[in-house]
Amino acid sequence: MALLEIEKLSVQFHTQRGIVHAVNGVDLKIEHGEVVALVGESGSGKSMTGLSILGLLPKPHGRIVEEAFATEMMN
Repeated sequence: MALLEIEKLSVQFHTQRGIVHAVNGVDLKIEHGEVVALVGESGSGKSMTGLSILGLLPKPHGRIVEEAFATEMMN
């Protein structure tokens, strides 16, 4: 089982000017023992992806499977 697995993550914000797509269709799988860096240009969605993983954004679209991650953090 992966330490963290994300499938089709999308984050959108509704503004007065319309919908802003901050993250669109991110897939990520991190196995035990792997070291991963999330890099990209300014405005590419790195922070929104991280905030979604931590559960700090309301209900992003997609699937985040992190039972193994939560268990590891507790030990």
